[in-house]
Amino acid sequence: MTEPKTILVPVFLASQALLVHWTGAFERPPAMPDLAHFPSQIGPWQHVSDAPTDAAAEAQLGADRMINSMYMQQPHGEYANLFVAWFQSQRAGTSQPHSPQVCLPASGWVPESNGTIDIETSAGTITVDRYVIAHGQERAVVLYWYQTPRRVVAGEWEAKFWLMADAIRDRRTDTSLVRVTTWVRNSDVSAAAKAATGFSQRLYPLLRETFPR
Repeated sequence: MTEPKTILVPVFLASQALLVHWTGAFERPPAMPDLAHFPSQIGPWQHVSDAPTDAAAEAQLGADRMINSMYMQQPHGEYANLFVAWFQSQRAGTSQPHSPQVCLPASGWVPESNGTIDIETSAGTITVDRYVIAHGQERAVVLYWYQTPRRVVAGEWEAKFWLMADAIRDRRTDTSLVRVTTWVRNSDVSAAAKAATGFSQRLYPLLRETFPR
């Protein structure tokens, strides 16, 4: 017997695609943000380099604006990678964020644990996805979320639901995937998680100011 979820998932995705396509006729995409001049200082974190992005992967992602940068926290010497992919419109269906749940395993990273955490920031509390991942002897903590003009959501399905609601209400489908990665040193996952959380606390208000409202 076919489970209800097996039937509802393709129905939901088809409905979403039709609705986004329909709203595309009267969508009003916002101006693109200037991410090229994103702050080099985020609290105690200092920009140290831009991480290289493979041209083929960048083309496949299809983001309209992107950040892929390394930051270092003083005086501890901890590193964080900030990856932001901003999409002006999702009406084409193919221009949508790629879930780290798919991208990370495809790059050889194996999830060790996952869940969600609440982060209190000066711009409000956000709920984000939290992953601990491993690649050989290397381990890392990943926090990621989907950010739109109205909200932050952690889950992929929740993001798809709000896409439909916002497309009708705001005549916009712009969104972004925000991902923060810190590396585990001396097997201390809690320290890496604390660093990622602290970075995200300072990052989120800056993104709210940078992205179109």
